[in-house]
Amino acid sequence: MAKEELKGLEDLPLVGGLFKGLGKLIDLAEKVEEAGGEIKRKGEIKGLGGETKGIYGFSIRTGIGERPKIQTFGNIRPVKKETGKRKIKITETREPIVDVFNEKDHVLVVAELPGVSEDSIKLEIKGDILTMEAGDEKRKYKKEILLPAKVDFEQRETNFKNGVLEIKMKKIWPPLSK
Repeated sequence: MAKEELKGLEDLPLVGGLFKGLGKLIDLAEKVEEAGGEIKRKGEIKGLGGETKGIYGFSIRTGIGERPKIQTFGNIRPVKKETGKRKIKITETREPIVDVFNEKDHVLVVAELPGVSEDSIKLEIKGDILTMEAGDEKRKYKKEILLPAKVDFEQRETNFKNGVLEIKMKKIWPPLSK
């Protein structure tokens, strides 16, 4: 499953080569599946002219008995052109790494937001989608997160330390039907 998700990204300019060698990395991730673990890689693409800097990375996480999960982050987004050839778009806003933990009585969201102040963090919820925005003139982050359960957003507990935001929200019963 994880390898198929990467197939369509191999022809992207500048970052396509990164994905071509990822098959071996996914094989490695599957080997550590029994013990559980995580593999992260990130980098910058320079030489794009002006002040533009491309940031791109990925995290491959496995759990005991689970399939590897790939999460990308950064400010490089694939876009499709009319010709069918894929290109990339570098945006000012980065997508942070976010983990969502579906616990027994609450949902815990942990986001990596390095370089921003706690004052700049804005959280909003619509249905089961949590929108997170943070940043200043140097760094901006935005991500929409699908929550696994209905939560009491007004009674949330937040903690921000060393660029890591934790949001703990109690579940509302009955749970959302899937």
